[in-house]
Amino acid sequence: MQRILIVIAALGSAGLLLGALGFQYLGDMAPCKMCYWQRYPHAAAVGIGGLALLFGGALLPWLGALAALTTAGIGVYHTGVERGFWEGPTTCTSGPVTDLTPQQLMEQIMTAPLARCDEVPWEMFTLSMASWNAIASFGLAAVWIAVANHARKGRG
Repeated sequence: MQRILIVIAALGSAGLLLGALGFQYLGDMAPCKMCYWQRYPHAAAVGIGGLALLFGGALLPWLGALAALTTAGIGVYHTGVERGFWEGPTTCTSGPVTDLTPQQLMEQIMTAPLARCDEVPWEMFTLSMASWNAIASFGLAAVWIAVANHARKGRG
């Protein structure tokens, strides 16, 4: 059962990564900075899943859970930025245009990223990709925790 759960958790992260890449390359939706941040823990979770299948142990499932919770937390933060609950990184959100000379404004426009973190390019049932990533990642974290608990019980 433990191996099946590891495969589910790792494939879940792989599926979310493939979905993000599909939106990027097939859907022509450029990812913002925080979108990229959400991908890294999923990649780590896939690698952790492979290592857990090869070597087992009690530590790797906890690392998988940490990776899933990390991307879930970033997804929650990104959702808050999209909804205007708090400000995001200045490198990928818009701010007020005040006290700038025309030259400074033009430089800001020309160096602005293509995708902004505070805009929602796609949503389903009023939830953005960041929101769906957070929900799915919390679920994957629960699977990893189940693996860790199963490994702990197997030792006792």
